[in-house]
Amino acid sequence: MKWNQLISNKRFGQEERHRLRHDDRSEFKRDYDRLIFSAPFRRMQNKTQVFPLPGSIFVHNRLTHSLEVASVGMSLGNDTARVIKQRRPELAGTLFEELGTIVSTACLAHDMGNPPFGHSGEKAIQAFFREGAGQKLQTHLSPDFWNDLIHFEGNANAFRLLTHRFHGRREGGFVMTYRTLASIVKYPFTSDLAGKKNKFGFFRTEVEAYQRIARELGVLQLDSPEGSLRYARYPLVFLVEAADDICYEIMDIEDAHKLKILTTQETQQLLLGFFDDDKREEIIGRMHTLGDVNEQIVYLRSCVINCLETECVKAFVEHEDEIMRGTFQGPLIKAISQRPRQAYEACEAAAMAKIYHCSEVVDVEIAGFQVITTLTDLMVQAVTNSDKAYSKRLISRVSTQYDILAPTLYGRIMAVLDYISGMTDVYALDLYRKINGMSLPIV
Repeated sequence: MKWNQLISNKRFGQEERHRLRHDDRSEFKRDYDRLIFSAPFRRMQNKTQVFPLPGSIFVHNRLTHSLEVASVGMSLGNDTARVIKQRRPELAGTLFEELGTIVSTACLAHDMGNPPFGHSGEKAIQAFFREGAGQKLQTHLSPDFWNDLIHFEGNANAFRLLTHRFHGRREGGFVMTYRTLASIVKYPFTSDLAGKKNKFGFFRTEVEAYQRIARELGVLQLDSPEGSLRYARYPLVFLVEAADDICYEIMDIEDAHKLKILTTQETQQLLLGFFDDDKREEIIGRMHTLGDVNEQIVYLRSCVINCLETECVKAFVEHEDEIMRGTFQGPLIKAISQRPRQAYEACEAAAMAKIYHCSEVVDVEIAGFQVITTLTDLMVQAVTNSDKAYSKRLISRVSTQYDILAPTLYGRIMAVLDYISGMTDVYALDLYRKINGMSLPIV
């Protein structure tokens, strides 16, 4: 893969206008602005990241998480471009210099396809088709379409959200640049290759879209079984992923401290583990100038994020040749120096043991699972029996942007999932209560 081809500013759905565009903003800044002002982006303020929403203590939701990831992504992109330009001066004065904006924009979009209630929403949709009432639909769908449903994945759904032409939308959906779209696809292969982790990059309905982007950008196609599709990762995906990895792990530790799931001593021990003795003493000295314990943790967290950002830039540059050949495996966070990598793994272990399995988080997952399963069941029943009176009532609630009465069964089911995955936690819970007669409007 070659940088001068990878950093294209051509727009998906408006290819014929590519040479006619003139704007003081770069095409990549236009992408950033378009996402910031979009309704799906705003809705993330009411979607669970990890901890319950809302609460007496403010913790991260999907929106604040995405903004923080975008901030770290900007630094990763800018610093990577600066270092690589020193080695490749021919890239100076080209679109390559906008790497920071490109990565930051993709970071804004990376979670936009996630359904309500965090990962439990994804799992509920998968389970509905794999082991729930949706199993009976398997014989009515092709194996390719069935794999999309039983492996439903927020990352693939983000790509669909940005490229699909919903009713009333322009050709090309959000009409983003090719490179923004390529930068969010962490798993560039079809759902039949998802495996036990249920990870893939695009639904069958968006295969042609990704192929078009990959051809334009020169993304390498890899060997795959007949009927499947697999590509090497677009290089900037590694930086988007690194920004996400840095933020969710370290910010979850800070949130857990605020909620008193982790003690101050435990939190300090985890975060100080990223530094050698000299740096640790320097940080501790500066922490002690802050009288507030929470401010001490904030300062310590900022030092860790800076450390990890520097390490991930270093890892990307060191492995640039492998990344460009499509042979580099795994996330950048696993390729950093030994001390910060071990400290990061210690944070992962602590989060798994004390955060992700704590009662507050598990309760949200259980409730979210029930809400999403119920809504999916009722809506799928409605679109498969659309002539029934109750079905008509449910369908009437769905926005006209969704093709809820599509001519194919798969199309109708995907419209249901478009509708449900676009909900906020509050909207989904409110609809669940109303459908079950637990909440009625005041007459």
